Amino acid sequence: MARVLYIDDDAGLRRLAERSLRRRGYDVTAVERGADGVAMAAEQRFDLVAVDHYMPEMDGLETLKRLLALPVPPPVVYVTGSEESSLAVAVLKAGAADYVVKSTGSDFFDLLANAFEQVLARSSLETAKREAEEQLRASNARLEVLLREVNHRVANSLQLVSALVQMQSNALADEGARLALQDTQRRIAAIGQVHRRLYTADNFESVDMREYLAALVDELAETWSSEEAPRELKLAAEPIRLSTDRAVSLGVIVNELVSNACKYAYPTDSSGEIRIELTRDGEDFFVLAVEDDGCGIAGNAPSRGTGLGTRVIRAMAQSLQSAIEYDPSHCGVRATLRAVVG
Repeated sequence: MARVLYIDDDAGLRRLAERSLRRRGYDVTAVERGADGVAMAAEQRFDLVAVDHYMPEMDGLETLKRLLALPVPPPVVYVTGSEESSLAVAVLKAGAADYVVKSTGSDFFDLLANAFEQVLARSSLETAKREAEEQLRASNARLEVLLREVNHRVANSLQLVSALVQMQSNALADEGARLALQDTQRRIAAIGQVHRRLYTADNFESVDMREYLAALVDELAETWSSEEAPRELKLAAEPIRLSTDRAVSLGVIVNELVSNACKYAYPTDSSGEIRIELTRDGEDFFVLAVEDDGCGIAGNAPSRGTGLGTRVIRAMAQSLQSAIEYDPSHCGVRATLRAVVG
């Protein structure tokens, strides 16, 4: 049974409203003054409040205003003997849920009960919508926490794997095997850097590639640059966001291309510069370029490594539905990749 507060200074109409509305299934509480009604609505929960327009001390519009200012405002049906359309517009603009014009006879209470029924139905739908939205927000918050924790654990696990690979590398006497494991360690670090970005950022669905590549390039500079063979890595990247999978693929490609340039572009006893650029190409594409001014790639020269890096680059580029292209006119090596952002 819906609880209704009926505010009207006409004692006879209040009694009649109580009887008529109770017969129609409403639990009615009637008060004479607007101030008393506002005070009662602040202390008790009512499913709906009906307010008369013409009342002494505090008229219906002021009563409506104060009712709607309550912490949990009830829906209000405005009741008046005036048929002025301007009043109806003012009342609805002020926040009333509905508007009913008084009339003689039982028709008025039929109209009032019908208005109550429609307002309560809308109120029920709005309440259900709010509750569903609150549940969705709470669910999203839980999922965000879970996803953050997953990325945190993945990053920690990859760091552990990297440490194990490092231990294995240190235990090997074979220089070739040791270098191969160090390459593997750097690939793991490139992937782990993505997950570190995800669990420390507000956006869990994509990675800011400018921030990610800056951290990755810093790590590569620490790895490859030394006093004997200084390598200067320069990054110019636009703030492009990629999904996790695409960020991982691009990060591994950058790791391989930069590592190859650091190892092979310049003599081991001289300095060298490697430039990494990430730019947007229109709305839907991005372009990655990694270049150096070193010795270049001879067309018929045998691979100076195991060839695994080349296969890794090709596989990562294919996952981006793209391919690495080399500029034969560039003095040194310039590798580019163009792929879709989404």
